[in-house]
Amino acid sequence: MIDVGNDWQPLFDEEQVKPYYLELRRFLKGEYATKTIYPPMNDIFAAFRLTPFEATKVVIVGQDPYHEAGQAMGLSFSVHADVDEPPSLRNIHEEIVREGVEQGPWSRDLTRWAKQGVLLLNSTLTVVAHSAASHAGKGWEIFTDNAIRALGEDPRPKVFMLWGSYARSKRPLIANPAHLILESAHPSPLSASRGFFGNGHFRKCNDFLRGSGQTPIVW
Repeated sequence: MIDVGNDWQPLFDEEQVKPYYLELRRFLKGEYATKTIYPPMNDIFAAFRLTPFEATKVVIVGQDPYHEAGQAMGLSFSVHADVDEPPSLRNIHEEIVREGVEQGPWSRDLTRWAKQGVLLLNSTLTVVAHSAASHAGKGWEIFTDNAIRALGEDPRPKVFMLWGSYARSKRPLIANPAHLILESAHPSPLSASRGFFGNGHFRKCNDFLRGSGQTPIVW
């Protein structure tokens, strides 16, 4: 059983006894024993460990972990600081600079965002090396949808950033009208010029946080 170490634990306790999760756990045990799986097992739940439920102010929904060596670290869009910057993350940085919002020293490791209350949540939390979406449909989506649903029902105002059609499909999970939902194209090179660049999401996010009495994110 996973001890996440913060107030996400009731969700973990509830989900970990359900049949889908027990089957997912059996599946993952075999996968990690016989294949190269990312991220490392200890990093699977990094997003939850770094960003407690009550501290979550912003949710950025990704789809799948990076699937090349040394990239995936349990946070959507983030890689370790010494790893080449993926194109989507480079485009995210470009948009932040374009908007002129609060910024700290840039690092491709987004742990600093997570510690400020940005939940960097992939829908699927593991992947086979060199094989995108290889763990899709195995049960992770049930778990992460329930996490998004819990945040979406919470009364404390939050910002949900949904980039691309997959992330935007999660909108029905966000029930409370107190939240701000920001939707656009995905930051990947294939789609960034079709609606991600110029979306103003980082500025809109911080304006909303300030307006609801919360500290803006230093991106």
